[in-house]
Amino acid sequence: VVAHYWATWCEPCGAMDQLVRQLSSQWTGVAFARVEAEEVDELTERYDVSAVPFFTFHKGAGAPLDKLEGADGKALASKTQQHFGVASSAPRAADGASNGAAPVAGTHASDAGPGDLDARLRKLTTQTPVVLFMKGDRDEPRCGFSRKVVEALNDTGVEYSTFDILQDEDVRQGLKTFSNWPTYPQLYAGGELLGGCDIVLEMAAGGELKAALEEATAAAMPEEDINSRLAKLVKSSEVVLFMKGDRDEPRCGFSRKVVEALNDTGVEYSTFDILQDEDVRQGLKTFSNWPTYPQLYAGGELLGGCDIVLEMAAGGEL
Repeated sequence: VVAHYWATWCEPCGAMDQLVRQLSSQWTGVAFARVEAEEVDELTERYDVSAVPFFTFHKGAGAPLDKLEGADGKALASKTQQHFGVASSAPRAADGASNGAAPVAGTHASDAGPGDLDARLRKLTTQTPVVLFMKGDRDEPRCGFSRKVVEALNDTGVEYSTFDILQDEDVRQGLKTFSNWPTYPQLYAGGELLGGCDIVLEMAAGGELKAALEEATAAAMPEEDINSRLAKLVKSSEVVLFMKGDRDEPRCGFSRKVVEALNDTGVEYSTFDILQDEDVRQGLKTFSNWPTYPQLYAGGELLGGCDIVLEMAAGGEL
């Protein structure tokens, strides 16, 4: 048996499915099965299926002889020949059986009307600034795709909540239509769908994921809360510099120049690294009506940015 683990949303799976049909007509003594990966959690966990397309090769019961991940048609044909011998010449129709892999049973849908369900889904997708609808939860993901997304989210350091779709069939089925996205996991930020596993991993690899999540988190924070926090931060010490990096390791040339000017005064000052807090980085621009960094505060009042500080230093006013 050659089992093809696939997903409807994955384009490479469609291409590989065509190849599987061709191979099934060449290896008439081999059963080629197509398994929807996101519906057979037990099998995907057992065989460590964490991406699609994915293939397992079997002879009888027990562990697979071999595995193959990815859309590599040449490798698929090679492994089929390696494990099942030379292809026969007689054509054979493609076998669409699921190899006994039945979808995991869920709870029964309720009698709630579409309007009621939509209202509930809107509430769920906005329950926190960032929420992941997944199989299992962040501490115990129940499928490889969910596990990968959880790992990517954890790497951002941004707070998020999760919803276990295996515990609620209404939500599991309804959200597919609500967001026009047929598979899980689904990640929402600010009530908007960011995407599934592939998109989230692409954003993480490109450095876009953390910024998108931080933006959603900042937007959800009440303006009075962030302003109250900023008011405290600018008065956290008599002189405080909001900069990229810190006084020992400035992360941009403008911040470095201001640090040097402050060090020359001999006056004590503290620093705040805006690269570590997107809420502060964005909020302070509005709070003080100053769009760039670094920003220097004395007694809770903004003195200015790099140009003003260097001018004051040059004139002996700093």
